[in-house]
Amino acid sequence: MDLNGEKLLSLVNMQPQELTGVIGGPPCQGFSSIGQGNVHDMRNRLFIKFFELIEELQPAFFLAENVPGIMNTKYDEIRKEAFSHVANYHLLKPLRIKASEYGAPTIRTRYFFIGFLDDGRIEPVTEEDIFTMKVQEDEKTTVRQALEGLPENIRYKKNSSGLKKIAQSYWDDRVPHRQSLFFYQRVTNMIPRGVGNAEYIEVYRKKHIVNGHYPTQHTASVKARYANLLFGQQDTISKSTRLDPDGYCPTLRAGTGPEKGSYQAVRPIHYAHARVITPREAARLQGFPDWYKLPDTIWHSFRQLGNSVSPIAAERVLDAIYQKLML
Repeated sequence: MDLNGEKLLSLVNMQPQELTGVIGGPPCQGFSSIGQGNVHDMRNRLFIKFFELIEELQPAFFLAENVPGIMNTKYDEIRKEAFSHVANYHLLKPLRIKASEYGAPTIRTRYFFIGFLDDGRIEPVTEEDIFTMKVQEDEKTTVRQALEGLPENIRYKKNSSGLKKIAQSYWDDRVPHRQSLFFYQRVTNMIPRGVGNAEYIEVYRKKHIVNGHYPTQHTASVKARYANLLFGQQDTISKSTRLDPDGYCPTLRAGTGPEKGSYQAVRPIHYAHARVITPREAARLQGFPDWYKLPDTIWHSFRQLGNSVSPIAAERVLDAIYQKLML
């Protein structure tokens, strides 16, 4: 949960009936299939802490998300203890949300845990309400469509600012954006009031400049290996996979934290160029909008993106809940 002390205190001080919903993603590292899978990992207790917070705040609804690994039977007792704190809530069964089915260009999959109260603040929410938010076939977004308009000729340059301009043709209203219209609207527009870096957004709106175009320096031999890979094929040394332009991006990884050496996560290889993708390309593939300012380093950017839920998938799920609120 990304709650600092001040925000948490303000929530706790709210009176019942004031708080509409609580949404969070308790740390998933202990449940991840690429981790050690230790049931007694102390971080796993934070999943329970989320539901203790719900018990205290009594919002009209809550939503918690986590990795598929949390559904492993060895974590049954953790889930059981967590749910014991929300016995007065109507709980939907854990929902498996695959981002590509909700309009994002990635197969990233998470489990969503949703509950609501029957106290007049929200109408009943059903599994069907959530699943009907899946996009139609012509609204799904491929890798090629997701990366449209971004500069591709990314050359390594020491101390690069990472700032580059999006192709003017991407902004030209006369150019149809084919099946990617659903994605295009979310990447370029729909900026919530009071969200994001105001100065960055102003430059973006006026000049269509975005950050995150940080190049990675590859040796000639690495470039040669990458160039010979087929779409969807994995490099045997780096373990990077070449993206399929007409498919979806695999789940982006976050890499390790400072306590484990701050190692970069394995990154996919661009489908048209013999290099790994940039943070801005990764942001597009995760469903982040261009007006969102990325951190100023590759490591920090991929840590943030790799730990995130696709904003597009989250929007679709939350829209279904929003429609049920009795505002």
